[in-house]
Amino acid sequence: MPGVRDHASHTGIQRFTPNAADAEMEELTPYWLPFTPNRLFKKEPRLLTRAEGMYFWNAQGDRLLDGCSGLFCCALGHGRREIIDAISQQYAELDFSPPFQYSHPRALELAGMLADVTPTHLDRIFFTNSGSEAVDTAMKIALLYHRSRGEGQRQRFVSRERAYHGVNFGGVSLSGMVKNRESFGPGLPGVVHMRHTWLEANRFARGQGEHGAELADDLRRFVNLYGADTIAACFVEPIAGSTGILVPPRGYLKRLREICDEHGILLVFDEVITGFGRTGKAFAADSFEVTPDIITMAKAITNGVIPMGAVAVAKDVYECITAAAPEGMIEFFHGYTYSAHPLACAAGIAAQKIYREEGIFERAARLAPHFEQRVFELSKLPIVQDIRSYGLLAGIDLEPGESAGARGYAALQRFFAAGLVVRVTADTIILAPALIAETEQLDRILEIVSQVLTSL
Repeated sequence: MPGVRDHASHTGIQRFTPNAADAEMEELTPYWLPFTPNRLFKKEPRLLTRAEGMYFWNAQGDRLLDGCSGLFCCALGHGRREIIDAISQQYAELDFSPPFQYSHPRALELAGMLADVTPTHLDRIFFTNSGSEAVDTAMKIALLYHRSRGEGQRQRFVSRERAYHGVNFGGVSLSGMVKNRESFGPGLPGVVHMRHTWLEANRFARGQGEHGAELADDLRRFVNLYGADTIAACFVEPIAGSTGILVPPRGYLKRLREICDEHGILLVFDEVITGFGRTGKAFAADSFEVTPDIITMAKAITNGVIPMGAVAVAKDVYECITAAAPEGMIEFFHGYTYSAHPLACAAGIAAQKIYREEGIFERAARLAPHFEQRVFELSKLPIVQDIRSYGLLAGIDLEPGESAGARGYAALQRFFAAGLVVRVTADTIILAPALIAETEQLDRILEIVSQVLTSL
């Protein structure tokens, strides 16, 4: 097949991939891409053929900086030999183990490692295969917990506008991003949404804005409207990621915690994006000094190498559920065929060892001030309407073009051509470089961003 030779392959194998002309002719190729304008993509595909460290390579053999850790996943950079070797060894030993009624040593080891880094008492770990599955699992745990304690009427969930909690029906119902919901019906009943936390008064604020802690009182309004005894849990991303990095106002999360404690509501942090060092500590719960009852995680748990998610649950929640079931009976009728898959566990263990042994979380904390400084230098560009940043996360709002999202998509294309891979949502650029980045690489990422935004 005619194509472009990848001369940069580190394997030494010559590979061929379709070039742009071929892709345009094959517009109806079988692959249906997620969260992508497929017709536009197939006319001008952006193909990535390999990755190493802080870089991707495209089909033409050009090197591109990874400005978003893959998709918030590869916090340790790409191609970590320790993880590759662990997966290979595990595959040779045990390729699959049924997760129902059986387990394997790697699952026990990884659960223990995660329990060591999660906030105090969140030391019961349930494995899933993605963040979406982790969120739905957390919803079921919340419902079962209240049923186990004799309050089965607590079936309502509180979430937020502009929230993203995955794409399964539970998570979609919690989510507050309109395009993710509008085509799929009303979703689950009994979900209500607090206001999001973006405020004009916090525009261009560095870190946590000073205004908006009172937005947490929306939860109290729902308590007064529906009754506390109908609400099972309040789900929030400590930093709302996919909508454009909305950092919580100072005092907001603590206020949510106080209201939940007052009314017996479980507080759930969705840390699929913020988990494993992104905020400079293991979890955003540590950075903001607020401990929830449940944390969902995924992405960087295996450094993105093999799909995996998990739910960390407070010990008292777990014990309430297990104690309510008769001895010898299944306590939680839920799980997945690939829960705690041996290869995913091997990857997770290797990743957790690197986080610990190389002091990755502390390294991210040291890099964060430099990253923030460089990101906020973009505020001088007329096209930039707002910037939000925390740890190694940043959201850059652009002045909209003729239609919503058009300018953001144009920026995405130009970034790729200029040698940079980033995340774009509507007209917001999202940056989340790997935690192993050097300051020179952070500088180069921001140089390219500045050049592209200036050209727009």
